[in-house]
Amino acid sequence: MSELGAEEPTVGAYRIVLADDHAMFRQCVKELLEGSGELQVVGEAGDDLRLLDLFKKEPPDMVIWGISMPNHHGLAATREIKMTYPQVKVLILTMHREREYVDYVLAAGAEGYLLKENADTELFVAVDRIRRGECYVSPLVTGGAWSAFR
Repeated sequence: MSELGAEEPTVGAYRIVLADDHAMFRQCVKELLEGSGELQVVGEAGDDLRLLDLFKKEPPDMVIWGISMPNHHGLAATREIKMTYPQVKVLILTMHREREYVDYVLAAGAEGYLLKENADTELFVAVDRIRRGECYVSPLVTGGAWSAFR
């Protein structure tokens, strides 16, 4: 790993950066993702500023992160990522169930919204749909009525 927590990419792997202010949660998500064999976590960050630094070397294919992190407002950072790196997919992984949050993050450019409490059962579905160009919103937020937004 580099000093910013990035691993050297595996050729052909879908490259993901994780950002959350809880290191143990990042580790659990990393283990889930890398267990698939197709996904590789190439960087980790505990705050928004470090997250944006990780993009400077080589942007990942996707960033999975929480919107309630130190230093930046999550929506502003999502907009910045999408404006600077429009090819990078953004999946928000959060504890916020309120529908307004979904509306805000999708308007900011995120492709997905997943509740942390469902990460173990929905993470791969969300990543797969977003990789295919779809939008994913956790059914617990939408009551199951909004499986694809865009």
